[in-house]
Amino acid sequence: MNINCIAIDDEPLALDIIRDYCSKVVFLNLMKTFDNAIESIEYIRSNKVDLIFLDIQMEELTGIQLLNALKHRPFVIFTTAYERYAIQGFELDVVDYMLKPISFERFIKGVNKVCERMQLDTGTPKPESGKAKTTEPSFFFVKTETRMERIENSEVLYVEGMGDYWRIVTKTRRIMTLMNARKLEEVLHEPQFCRVHKSFFIALDKIESIERNRIKIADQYIPVSETYHKAFFDLVERKKLA
Repeated sequence: MNINCIAIDDEPLALDIIRDYCSKVVFLNLMKTFDNAIESIEYIRSNKVDLIFLDIQMEELTGIQLLNALKHRPFVIFTTAYERYAIQGFELDVVDYMLKPISFERFIKGVNKVCERMQLDTGTPKPESGKAKTTEPSFFFVKTETRMERIENSEVLYVEGMGDYWRIVTKTRRIMTLMNARKLEEVLHEPQFCRVHKSFFIALDKIESIERNRIKIADQYIPVSETYHKAFFDLVERKKLA
């Protein structure tokens, strides 16, 4: 999934920061930046814009006035130095409200919310009861040395701890990231994943065979430690057909 976005802000430094952050996220396509909200209106109407990074307090036309002028509104993340517009942002159904100065970590959280909203809008329809079906995200992000990498859950084979780092092994890549185990467990959990060792998480559907206390995945033998032995084999037992 690629997200076409624009940034609107009358502060050149703020636009520079958005440009820099967008360049570090592979699926963000920053199409254009504007220092004047009025100039952006025709561009938004004439181009496929998925997301607007939008300042609020601008001369001539504020961010809120701009949104009210748009008939078909893309997803919006407010980027502002003022807290007092938060309620209006909620009423306008913006995806996120980020206060300047914006850190890269905070930027990624906002972008992640947009991804989730886009996935819901194009994904599974609501059940007949009218209640929204809750679904697990099909991807997650990890920070490497220079950028944020998006990883599809379905591509992960296993994750191996290497000192302070984790190596995420997928079908096509090996990605090193600095992340604590608790954070990793938030995204690598049942029913797709299972922790089998202090240093290993595995994708359950990628298991080729289990021999005693070893799991084979893609020619790699992964140990099952005593700490995680019972939970893992109980899970295997539940999935066993005979």
